[in-house]
Amino acid sequence: MQLFKRVDQLQSFLNAERVNNRSVGFIPTMGALHAGHLSLVKRSLSENQITVASIFVNPTQFNETSDLDRYPRTPGKDLQKLAKVGCNVAFLPEVEDMYPPGHNTELKIDFSGLDARMEGAQRPGHFDGVAQVVKRFLDIVQPENLYMGQKDYQQQLIVKQMIRVLDLPYQVITVPTAREEDGLAMSSRNVLLDIETRQKAAILYQTLQAAKTRLIKGEFPKDIETWAMKAMTQPGFRPEYFSIVDGYSLQPLPDQEELAELVVACTAVWAGGVRLIDNLPLRGNM
Repeated sequence: MQLFKRVDQLQSFLNAERVNNRSVGFIPTMGALHAGHLSLVKRSLSENQITVASIFVNPTQFNETSDLDRYPRTPGKDLQKLAKVGCNVAFLPEVEDMYPPGHNTELKIDFSGLDARMEGAQRPGHFDGVAQVVKRFLDIVQPENLYMGQKDYQQQLIVKQMIRVLDLPYQVITVPTAREEDGLAMSSRNVLLDIETRQKAAILYQTLQAAKTRLIKGEFPKDIETWAMKAMTQPGFRPEYFSIVDGYSLQPLPDQEELAELVVACTAVWAGGVRLIDNLPLRGNM
């Protein structure tokens, strides 16, 4: 596996590979890698000649400095995991490489309301930071394919919208959420959970599954949302939202008769001092 920390060195390597028409797949990560990240790498390896994975804790997408400071960082272990699954290139830039002084990387994108609800409402400016860093990475790597996880459902829709608005020549491939044995979505933040909270954290996935059953039985989305918020309000757990939405527009669904072709339930819950997100398609396929 090749390791690069500088933009010019990575680009020189990739340009040499493109002479031989080798396709490039790219996985942007913030490190603390788990099986979910590695599933993206494996998917890229099966579909491209060169797979690049980045590790960069992006400061522009954090609303709180404390959250940025405590985000888990395990670069040594991450590189071992990437090498073990056969990743071709690891890219670990510094902040000054991603945001060079005097180089304006800010974006003003019309997200068509995709950023107005759920994560966008709870974390103002978050998706501006996501779009900024992904656009910067795409400019650097110029991959044919960009791989993202379904766990960050709203985020991957935001990135797809950015690519459409800017008319960029990249394809976003969304890979299903990887889960622990009890259903908890794999996340770098899971390592921050204490033992007792971790044991109870499966309530997110259990509630999502129950919501799907209730929708199939004909309950109204708004009633299911109300029930889910109460179900997840337990000692040590504080839900921020549980939203049943159109899977393409993220708009709310007022009643059963107006269900969209793709219906997705999305939730964010504070488990102790750790914020967890998850989602589940309730109707239709992604």
